[in-house]
Amino acid sequence: MQDFLQHVINGLSLGSIYALIALGYTMVYGILQMINFAHSDVYMVGAFASYYAAKWLGIENQPGLMTLATLLVVSMLVCSLLGLTIERLAYRPLRKAPKLNILITAIGVSLFLEYTGQIVFGADPKVFPEVVNDMVLADFGRLQLKSSDITVLIVSLISMVALQFLIHRTKVGRAMRAVSQNAAVAAMLGVNTDRIIAFTFVVGSSLAGVGSVLVGMKYPKIEPLMGMMIGLKAFVAAVLGGIGNITGAVLGGLIMGLSEEMVVAYLSSTYRDALAFGLLILILLFRPAGLLGRYQMEKV
Repeated sequence: MQDFLQHVINGLSLGSIYALIALGYTMVYGILQMINFAHSDVYMVGAFASYYAAKWLGIENQPGLMTLATLLVVSMLVCSLLGLTIERLAYRPLRKAPKLNILITAIGVSLFLEYTGQIVFGADPKVFPEVVNDMVLADFGRLQLKSSDITVLIVSLISMVALQFLIHRTKVGRAMRAVSQNAAVAAMLGVNTDRIIAFTFVVGSSLAGVGSVLVGMKYPKIEPLMGMMIGLKAFVAAVLGGIGNITGAVLGGLIMGLSEEMVVAYLSSTYRDALAFGLLILILLFRPAGLLGRYQMEKV
């Protein structure tokens, strides 16, 4: 039983990271009805921004809350600026273009960031700085509560609560929901749709920045292609919960993390990455709208 509970804690920790990244996918889709495949590479850039910031500031060997807060702020700022730049230069000119054009552009931006990252950062993996002291806070035999897992869960929870507050309790959040429902009507009512769409990219990219620091803290190895697999899993999590649904993205991320941990624990780590593809196939076959998604009629 203790082993099972330990796997649950590990799965929730991993799933909360997937949820943070999945929120970026689902927010952009909810506003623009497009999949931002470059989102996972924004997350990669955030990890490297934190890595170099720790070195430049001389805090790579000074784990603590101040180091964690500093790296989170740096990663969020860099990811926000990058997400804003991508929206302004790559997606905004194609907003009225066919969906296929936007899809191809998103894939192109993703590849550009990946291979530019290899040129700028180098293709070799780098060890992420120690952010917090990973110590056992409580030991119940085989069940251990580690500071890294608790930190990941707390930071993820704060980020998700802040996002919910932003969307449901602020004026800009109401504008985001209005644009998501009908951008044309929202514009007629005085909402600056361009500004709201850009802000959505900023928020989604910021969450990816938070996720990049948490991943670096929990799995301290980063490289320019690190966004490929975790981006796919986060995308599957978003589809699983219902793409475009904020709560669904969180639910999908947690389910993905728990499922992956249980597969590794009770089957084989060989099937760890195959799980994402298997879940995606099952979702598309039996519930394409996701667990919390709604089917919508579309005019052809």
